[in-house]
Amino acid sequence: MKKIFVILGISLALAACGGNKPAEGDKSDSTSASNQGAAAQQPNADTSANKIGTDNNSGTPGNKGEALMANSDCNTCHNAQSKIIGPALVDIAKKYKESDIDMLAEKVIKGGSGNWGTVPMTAHGDLPLADAKEMVKYILSVK
Repeated sequence: MKKIFVILGISLALAACGGNKPAEGDKSDSTSASNQGAAAQQPNADTSANKIGTDNNSGTPGNKGEALMANSDCNTCHNAQSKIIGPALVDIAKKYKESDIDMLAEKVIKGGSGNWGTVPMTAHGDLPLADAKEMVKYILSVK
């Protein structure tokens, strides 16, 4: 019986964290990706929007890493304050240091298991390394 629950739990975790690739006809994700690229190319943009927690009353995240996470499947398995399937962001921030950013970004892209239990994190192979690093920087800033 225990094996059935473990297999069921892993299956549900994989299904929940499987990604959110857009359908071929869905142009909204490609539009938002091009907008993110345009925003990254504007170094003189107002930096008040880049502070963690700042949303300029628009309801959007105020940090690039936070915004990237909000537009991905991360929140399916992770919550800022409590464990869902994966660890809480505050727990990750407590365990790792800024010197671990490169290693953690690679872990986000490649996926895997063992650091937080037996349920594997889904690989995010289509995520650019620079975006993964921004996401990890945000995670490490969550207190």
